[in-house]
Amino acid sequence: MIRKYLIGLFIFISITCQAQDRNSIWAFGDSSGIDFSNLSNPLPIVSAIRSRGSCVSIADTNGNLLFSANTRGGMLGNTTLVWDKNNHLMQSGDSIIGEAWYNELTVIQNTRYINSFYIFSAGVTNSGNPGFFYSVIDMTQNGGLGAVIQKNVQINSFSNADCVTAIMHGNGRDWWLISKESNTSSFNNSFYLYLISNDSIYSPIILQFNNSADGGLQSLSFNQEGNKLMQLNTGGFMCEYDFDRCTGIISNPKMIYPQQSGNFNRIFFNGAYSSDGNLYYVSSTFFTNIDTSYLIQYNLTDTNIVGSADTIGRISWPVQGGQIRLAPDGKIYYSCFYDWGFPGYPYPDTVYNQYNMNLGVINYPDSLGSACDYQPFSFYLGGKRTYYGLPNNPNYELGPVVGSICDTVHTGVEQIETNV
Repeated sequence: MIRKYLIGLFIFISITCQAQDRNSIWAFGDSSGIDFSNLSNPLPIVSAIRSRGSCVSIADTNGNLLFSANTRGGMLGNTTLVWDKNNHLMQSGDSIIGEAWYNELTVIQNTRYINSFYIFSAGVTNSGNPGFFYSVIDMTQNGGLGAVIQKNVQINSFSNADCVTAIMHGNGRDWWLISKESNTSSFNNSFYLYLISNDSIYSPIILQFNNSADGGLQSLSFNQEGNKLMQLNTGGFMCEYDFDRCTGIISNPKMIYPQQSGNFNRIFFNGAYSSDGNLYYVSSTFFTNIDTSYLIQYNLTDTNIVGSADTIGRISWPVQGGQIRLAPDGKIYYSCFYDWGFPGYPYPDTVYNQYNMNLGVINYPDSLGSACDYQPFSFYLGGKRTYYGLPNNPNYELGPVVGSICDTVHTGVEQIETNV
């Protein structure tokens, strides 16, 4: 009995350890990347990415890069490129929807075919290609290097906000994909949740909260358990919701900051939960001092969350704060852009410095105040450079809701796309 238990435990641990690697390769910025395969010693790597913002990357279960993708600045429309594991353009990996924003892309593995992946991309501006789209990658093609076999299949046709997000369904197999409407004239605050299951995409659950403008530049982030969702926007709006991974229902909005109007004071760019979910970090600027970027910690367990705000870091122009992400090693990484002059992107070959060749690191993000140990520009990128963006990768290893019997139910949900 004990022997069987130990064998089962060993198998569970082996599977768990093996499965903790799909997010182990980050590719971003100007040829930058990080390999988190050794959590105690992440290493800089060279990537094919050339992007000031939106990027994604996914590894196999052994922590080896499968492919990456990025949008490009300075143009509209179909700017997204997909790169294979050798940092070469993937077969048919060009002309994919995506402009020059920051959270337009995400990647989800097909729940039926392990060698098939969706790249979802948002058309944020009406002057480009408004709507929400997917492309399909088959990793069995081109000798295992992969190929894009379907491209720019449209899911909706309205302008989508720059906050594409995905989270694993409570059954530990399927996915919820979240997009938002971009409509600055509306206060609907509309969420669209698409179920991805059995090689199919289902018509969305549409939720409206009528508490914020649906602007183009927003941010959505989940805690590690996947039961809390934080929404930010550049109008100073900050609101936390409950999320049910089984039903896809977002509920119980907890307003922290209301939407502002006129001359915005708070400008929230991006945010990330601590590992334990008790603290939330925001990359922000303020209209009254637009030339300074702030890294702010909020204590979500405090009865006065606004009053708990603690500025743990600030930087001044020509350096501008970018995105923050919780990494596989439990630390939060902070990317900054060095504003060298017009047009800003791409960097000239002469612009290399401590600001664009390093990431900031919050070493202990579960700790309050200075105990979180924020170290600016402390992770060296091996001579490569960063911009605003970091990979918009979902938590691939979230797994099922422990103790839950939830499963995907398709009854009453219309199937809108399939690849069978």
